[in-house]
Amino acid sequence: MKDFAILKDRAVCALFLARLVSLLGNAIAPVAIAFAVLDTPGASASSLGLVLTGRLLAQVTFVLLGGLIADRLPKQRVMVGADLAAAAVQGVVAALVITSNASALGLAGLAALSGAAAALFEPASRSLMPQLVSGDALQSANALLKLSMRGGSIIGAALAGVLVALIGVGPTIAVDAATFLVSALLLMAIRVRLPAPPAAGPSLLVQIKEGWREFTARQWVWVIVAQLAFVNVLLAGAFYVLGPVVAKAHLGGATAWSAVLTAQAVGFVLGTVAAMKVRPRNPIRTAALLTVGFPLPLFLLAGHAPVYTIAVAAFLAAICIDIYEVTIDTALQKHVPPEALARVMSYESLGSFAFVPLGLAVAGPVADAVGTGPALTGAGLLIMLAGPIVVLLPSIRAVPALDPQADEAKQDVASA
Repeated sequence: MKDFAILKDRAVCALFLARLVSLLGNAIAPVAIAFAVLDTPGASASSLGLVLTGRLLAQVTFVLLGGLIADRLPKQRVMVGADLAAAAVQGVVAALVITSNASALGLAGLAALSGAAAALFEPASRSLMPQLVSGDALQSANALLKLSMRGGSIIGAALAGVLVALIGVGPTIAVDAATFLVSALLLMAIRVRLPAPPAAGPSLLVQIKEGWREFTARQWVWVIVAQLAFVNVLLAGAFYVLGPVVAKAHLGGATAWSAVLTAQAVGFVLGTVAAMKVRPRNPIRTAALLTVGFPLPLFLLAGHAPVYTIAVAAFLAAICIDIYEVTIDTALQKHVPPEALARVMSYESLGSFAFVPLGLAVAGPVADAVGTGPALTGAGLLIMLAGPIVVLLPSIRAVPALDPQADEAKQDVASA
């Protein structure tokens, strides 16, 4: 209970609740938007891919700008502004759907605006906590914030299908818009002391070049990022574009897809807990092989399996994904110099997800050309092959759990 004492701080509690509400809305949105698109005249998997691509492409494009703005303006104000913008965009989407005036192209444009708002929000939200708490309390505060985000995702995924079934797609999107307004109101209650202006240092261009040198200096780093980029392109398009298509045509619609996403969200939580216990001797080799579990639900979707089996597969895949993410982050933190870690991680993040819009865009046309089932199966097989192929590289197999200095320190302690 000691860790929860930090919630007595009004600002921390407001941020906790704001993220809980905001992530709840974000979990509702994918289900509602997917079926809003599929309900438009002449819609297809390609239409849904276009909308999802618009949002993600804008998010990738504007995330660096979001970080720049968050470093120059009060982070709380940036978050409030982004929330209000997101609420306005989702409100327009809801109105268009309710009045039957929505089109795939229009929804794609609005999705891009929503993605831009998210890109402005995220860097500010991830860097605000150190201004609210410090010392030993910071880790507890970050852990609770992560818990609120996972909790919001689980509740939102569970509610999405129910809301679509009970009140319809348009009103469900309006609920999503309302969550952004609630989040903005909660964030307005936060009062933070503005940090001192940063000291002069190397130019932005010099810092970018130094980060790139560190990123490419270790073969295992850029190889594992290349593998994840390949996996994400296939997985995002197959699961998030073709999954709702299969759910609508064969599994019962939004309620079924909501059940799959709920199981996935629970798997993410348990995966995070499991990652606390998993200590592989060769972390990068283990991470590379964990990607074999990522496409489990794709094969069952391809065969129109019962919803509960697809949900179980999504649950297991999510556990693999969260263990993978924690393992990679830990390896980077141990092997990359602290002064370059943030930049290396930013390259890792950009490289891993920059091509996801491509996967979202081509999933529909590929499915139209070869069939949804073969497209899902092909994507799953390619993802499974990527892990064993990467493990063939000596640099992947050679990365230890600890760097040499840490190993020496550990041995010194053991012999003392």
